[in-house]
Amino acid sequence: MRPRPRDAVISLFVPNTPDDQHAGDPNYLVGIDLAGRRVIVVGGGSVAQRRLPLLIAAGADVHVISRAVTPAVEGMAAAGQITAELRDYADGDLDGAWYAIACTDEPDTNAAIVAEATARRIFCVRADIARLGTAVTPATARYDGMTLGVLAGGRHRRSAAVRTALLEALQSGVVTGDSEPVAPGVALVGGGPGDPDLITVRGRRLLARADLVVADRLAPPELLAELGPDVEVVDAAKIPYGRAMAQEAINATLVEGARAGKFVVRLKGGDPYVFGRGYEELEACVAAGIPVTVVPGVTSAISVPALAGIPVTHRGVTHEFVVVSGHVAPDHPDSLVDWPALARLRGTIVLLMAVERIEQFATALITGGRPSDTPVTVVQEGSLRTERVLRAELGTVAERVRAEGIRPPAIVVIGPTAGFAAGAARPEPSTSGAR
Repeated sequence: MRPRPRDAVISLFVPNTPDDQHAGDPNYLVGIDLAGRRVIVVGGGSVAQRRLPLLIAAGADVHVISRAVTPAVEGMAAAGQITAELRDYADGDLDGAWYAIACTDEPDTNAAIVAEATARRIFCVRADIARLGTAVTPATARYDGMTLGVLAGGRHRRSAAVRTALLEALQSGVVTGDSEPVAPGVALVGGGPGDPDLITVRGRRLLARADLVVADRLAPPELLAELGPDVEVVDAAKIPYGRAMAQEAINATLVEGARAGKFVVRLKGGDPYVFGRGYEELEACVAAGIPVTVVPGVTSAISVPALAGIPVTHRGVTHEFVVVSGHVAPDHPDSLVDWPALARLRGTIVLLMAVERIEQFATALITGGRPSDTPVTVVQEGSLRTERVLRAELGTVAERVRAEGIRPPAIVVIGPTAGFAAGAARPEPSTSGAR
């Protein structure tokens, strides 16, 4: 088994009431190294299902004893993450264990497990009545190499709420858990479709530690407002058919910033590698010897349709979806898209950067065989308060886009599922469709 890095542990005791502020807490919080050590979990229901992933992540040798287990627990056993025996608990089952959890739905059985554990000097959690066990499981979370643990005198909802609030504060940068500066380098961070809440946890954490941020126009601007006054922000706006920072200048800014000893975050809309030229930036940094971290983002190609009520796939309706860049026209010599082949597909087509040439794309698809009554939905500024949704058919979408004044950024969804949110009749899914 591979050795695990030692994690920092943050443990909190949260009093139940103001009167408890000076009361003694009988629980002593400590981090236990269970890697390779036997842990017995008696019970295979929903409580065990919630506890097992953390034990597995800790590298524990987990053995479950239960008359029955949930499908999720069964799956962990089938994957070799745990072992399991489908039978009743018996005295002696804790032999060789370092830690035990009693989580059956039978109080007498849980009491017997605690009694055996006590006799063997094995710490044991009793899930049904925490105070009758010899150990208590805190509300936990992992963040940037740290494990957070919160106890609230048995009030699990309260400890979970405090844990969640602390985690959110760390993720947002309101509370910092960093005592050392980040090593110089570059992080390519996908900011998501626009709503600042849709950036990944890791992306937000790295952004909070940046010395220099090079931001796209489509990167969530609210995230920039959260940065400290000492953080330098470079506007790398790429306005369609307007002012834009040259890609070579962006690459140079990333490299020069890192060489100057700064931690640079390249904040992009959507995902860095979905028509975001992120790989070009990575290549420039690697060629200059600059370490690069890539943080994938929530791509607008899938998330914006979803937020508008449109699945890009649906069982029995479509088995494929294709994401296509519309930055060049179908007949342009630089186009790499086989539009006749695309038109013959029966699934979903998602067009990005396509509004300015929507007439040409619609014509190419209809000419290639797509029915003119194919549902189309256009979503402008998806995920934001200013979101606009236009529903049309392939034969009329260009006229509707012009009449409604739809402008970039917008996502165009073409195919049967594009009509779902409009209340179109949905075919019965086939029994052989993908799950």
